[in-house]
Amino acid sequence: MPKDKALIFGCSGQDGSLLSKSLIKQGYVVYGASRHKSKTLGNHAKLGIEHKVNSLSLDIRSKDDVLDTIKRISPKEIYILAAQSSVGLSFIKPSETLETNILGTLNVLEALRIIKYEGRAFFAGSSEVFGESIKPISLKTKVNPQSPYAVSKLAAQNLVKGYRDAYKLKIMTGILFNHESTLRNENFVTKKIINGAMKSAKNKNYKIELGNIHIVRDWGWAEEYVEAMQIITRSEKISDQIICTGKKVSLKDFIEKVYKNFNLNWSEHVIINEELYRPTDIKISYGDPTKLKNSNNWRAKINIDEIITKLIADKKRNDSV
Repeated sequence: MPKDKALIFGCSGQDGSLLSKSLIKQGYVVYGASRHKSKTLGNHAKLGIEHKVNSLSLDIRSKDDVLDTIKRISPKEIYILAAQSSVGLSFIKPSETLETNILGTLNVLEALRIIKYEGRAFFAGSSEVFGESIKPISLKTKVNPQSPYAVSKLAAQNLVKGYRDAYKLKIMTGILFNHESTLRNENFVTKKIINGAMKSAKNKNYKIELGNIHIVRDWGWAEEYVEAMQIITRSEKISDQIICTGKKVSLKDFIEKVYKNFNLNWSEHVIINEELYRPTDIKISYGDPTKLKNSNNWRAKINIDEIITKLIADKKRNDSV
């Protein structure tokens, strides 16, 4: 009996790599598309799947390449994770951010329309589209994008809904809040903090520079979130969902917890540099997980303390190799 096939646009990042591993474990034949094929090797090698993913070099901004790939593979499931995903970088490269995130998504949607795709597709949305909210964010919360990245993700999310309604495509958006893993890129603040704490434990004079540490976010564990992506994709009812923990954690608390693991006072090792503040910094953002729990019986189980423990353990393990 032929195995089911899955196609992941943006397979080389944290989520794409973890999703690839999960799908392979379930017996799927996984095709992973990435603009820079060589960059998939790092995360895939760390997960032991570098020879198990059918890697494709593909720029999602190329309509013809996207269409040809989907037609050739004919996957049962498609995951649209490819994006310029840095909020900070979106202020520096707004045109590239909008082109990749909007046009890239549109190219996939057009391909699905043209071939009358009957499978399931998932689009990775972002909590950034809502901006700041002192109340838990749900799908009913008013959108208020505060960055080129957020604008691009909102436009793409609206395109997904429009194509779903107009062409009866089985595609849905999972709006993801912050989520971490051992694969997190070095330029993410959580990784920077953990690396800084470990260096400070060895050198008491070592310090890191950070921007606004008073922001509040909803942090989850990426391996759980890719599980939620699949549950949403395969759900009997096609609907958008919020993927979050529902818990609020300030960046200051995150820093304190990390440094406490090394018996350090964070304030002696962290310098606040206002030049690192973003032009528009969302002060507080956290989600309401009620809908996903009620409709699909999914909830995040790993809390922030466990996340920090896992990230530190991985860093120590890598440093000892």
